[in-house]
Amino acid sequence: MKNNYLRGVICTLSGAIAWGFSGACGQMLTQTLSIDATHITFIKTIMAGLILLFISVLKERKQAFSVFKDKKSVLRLIAFSALGLLMSQLSYLKTISYSNAATATVLQYLGPVFIMIYVCLKKMQLPKKNEALALFCAFFGVFVLATRLDFSSLALSKECLLWGLIAAFALVFYTLLPAKLFESYSTISVTGLGMLIGGIFVAFIDKPWAQPAVSFTAVPYILGMVLIGTVFAYTFYLQGVADIGASRASMIACIEPVSAALFSFIWLKTPFVPVDIVGFVLVLSAVFLLKEKDNN
Repeated sequence: MKNNYLRGVICTLSGAIAWGFSGACGQMLTQTLSIDATHITFIKTIMAGLILLFISVLKERKQAFSVFKDKKSVLRLIAFSALGLLMSQLSYLKTISYSNAATATVLQYLGPVFIMIYVCLKKMQLPKKNEALALFCAFFGVFVLATRLDFSSLALSKECLLWGLIAAFALVFYTLLPAKLFESYSTISVTGLGMLIGGIFVAFIDKPWAQPAVSFTAVPYILGMVLIGTVFAYTFYLQGVADIGASRASMIACIEPVSAALFSFIWLKTPFVPVDIVGFVLVLSAVFLLKEKDNN
């Protein structure tokens, strides 16, 4: 039992760190190599979708495609692909292109706060004390990041804030839409199919046949995003959830923004100032407050 718990913690940490590494690769691709975020999204979703689906077929055989036997499940899968997977991938990379991996990841982590607001509105009730405190921490944290407490100008561009908020909303759909699918079908199969369908959707926007060939310099970073930041991260995180439970795993996964910040700072030499760290901590404290509520 202890060995399973330790394995779960290590797997969850590994998955979260891999997600942070993926963000840094995205920053390298969008900023240093100037590859459009939409095109990266197309390549990443198609490649990751095919690999995850291949793994699903190896493990589950015919069950990998059982979702197509039910019309409602197919419609839910399409909604998850477009509004959840595709929008979260695209908006996250867009946010990175206008800022950096750490800032984009922290803005995306506003998603749980929006989920809390949605639940309060649905139940027609006011937020509880810890929820209200989480709400304050989240939005004050974004305010600190956006202004660096200099009210004469914005430290983050309007485009960054817009795409960051879209990424947070997309995380809401990414979290809520597949819940019933995951109850009935394999998570690897659903995610693989969702990635693949999302890649087909974005192809109509990206028009990959009209895009220039990706340079050899970009290939390692794309493979890093696909193999390490998606396939490895997702597989290890699921193992962590199986060993220690979804609640503990999601708490440990909050190290992702820290991982993204360290990769950005050490590897990509992205400059941060102390007030940025304050903003990061405020947003992440909101997530911890909400997770604390879930555990009670």
